[in-house]
Amino acid sequence: MRADRLVSLVLLLRQHGRLSATALARELEVSPRTVLRDIEALSAAGVPVYAERGRHGGFALLPGFRTELTGLSHDEALALLVAGSRRGAQAFGLGAPLASAMRKVVDALPENQRATAAGAAQRLLVEPETDLLSRRLTAEEVPDTVVTEIRRAVFAGHRLRIRYAAVDRAPTWRTVEPIGLVTVRGQGYLLATRSGADRTYRLSRVLAARELDQPAQRPDRVDLDRIWQERSTRFRTGGDQVTVVLRLDPARREELAGTALTVVADAPEEPHEPGRSDEPAPSVEPAACDEPAASDGPDEPGGDGRVRLRVTFQDTQHAEWALWRLGRHAEALAPQWLRDSLRDRAAAIAAHYGAPSEAPPDGRGGSGAAG
Repeated sequence: MRADRLVSLVLLLRQHGRLSATALARELEVSPRTVLRDIEALSAAGVPVYAERGRHGGFALLPGFRTELTGLSHDEALALLVAGSRRGAQAFGLGAPLASAMRKVVDALPENQRATAAGAAQRLLVEPETDLLSRRLTAEEVPDTVVTEIRRAVFAGHRLRIRYAAVDRAPTWRTVEPIGLVTVRGQGYLLATRSGADRTYRLSRVLAARELDQPAQRPDRVDLDRIWQERSTRFRTGGDQVTVVLRLDPARREELAGTALTVVADAPEEPHEPGRSDEPAPSVEPAACDEPAASDGPDEPGGDGRVRLRVTFQDTQHAEWALWRLGRHAEALAPQWLRDSLRDRAAAIAAHYGAPSEAPPDGRGGSGAAG
């Protein structure tokens, strides 16, 4: 809305002192011509904004034009600024409103707190896009039109019509009773019920959404943290799980625990090999489980230093993917079909790249290494 943009424009000028039309357009995500029209509107409304010509010119406000808010302490303002760096707002389509809100918070602080709070916030980084190994932790992209419609239905307490693409299934329309939204490691989820049954939908798999003019059948009060924990537990214990016996380099155990459902010391029972059904867990729409696995039980390293573990995965695809990622640092001992699948995949890749003595098509040698 234009009113919100005009407020943001004034706040930007207050905080930066002087900005060009191009810089303002970039911050507000509009064209420079729109900025010039907004400047004229502010001047007509009595806001003391003026233009400075020249190479380093731009627009500025007369000194002293501000309203201070003294109700926030330094630590309270710092907490808000740090919270504003979290990626959850992006998952729910609130990135732009959050940035605007943070500008208002900074602008409303007393002069003696503004610089110290902003400077302290620069010393704190919450959930960067990559970890120390440069593995990207990018949040999933969800169209603004979709997430806005979902968010509206959740807040208004209305039923919701969504077109959902479950894993390995054709997209279908379904009507749900929205309960709340959750973000985990940059991935957004809609908690809902459908025909009285609990359902959890991954926002990135919602292709379209439409808020209905019908009240949702849901309780007035909700404890999202408790509901999420309950559904997460059911998800980890349901479905066609796969138990794998393997030998693992101890240095990679933490990595394995971060993707498996459970990791325990090997026991003498035979591993369970489920049917290869594509049906989802009873209480949750198909979605990847991103919660860290439990890891307990004693294990003793073998003669080569590797430990023998019994690991549970959500399904066959999950098991094969996790073991393939570990490469030579892990060896699946059972079930046999998993060993066969990993061997066949490795053989196919080896055949694709050819023997070490064969030169690549561009004529470069295959055995040399760059210094």
